[in-house]
Amino acid sequence: MSAKKDPSIWQGFKTFLMRGNVVDLAVAVVIGAAFTNIVNSVVKGIINPVVGAIGTKNLDSYSSCLKAPCTLNADGTVKSGIPIMWGEVLGATLSFVITAAVVYFLMVLPMAKYLSRMEARRRAREGTHEVIEVTELEVLKQIRDELVAQRSAPGRDGR
Repeated sequence: MSAKKDPSIWQGFKTFLMRGNVVDLAVAVVIGAAFTNIVNSVVKGIINPVVGAIGTKNLDSYSSCLKAPCTLNADGTVKSGIPIMWGEVLGATLSFVITAAVVYFLMVLPMAKYLSRMEARRRAREGTHEVIEVTELEVLKQIRDELVAQRSAPGRDGR
């Protein structure tokens, strides 16, 4: 009895894996992981040095003390006081914004422009096709009207 269920379970699993959206998602995850390296390289190699020229590359050291005196151990753990590590939050936020900007300007915007041009070309081709069809339809209507006019014209059959 279990032999009959096993093929159906494997068949269902195979069908699930071979669905287009699951395969597309898997490809997107792999491409996304590979693209992460490119984005991180651009951020670390180009953007961070530019930001570092203006200010500092490491914002982690910036903090405020909520309850003084704030002292930290050598490993970064809190020894006394209540420090607010706002530099870490600011650094993570800037990293996110910079990464999002790199992704948008290097991938999303050019791809959107490319897809827009392709759509415009497709519409232009379809528009030309429709104009040809309308023109042919108009010509056929004119031929029909001429034939109707010739048949109903007086004196054609001797009257």
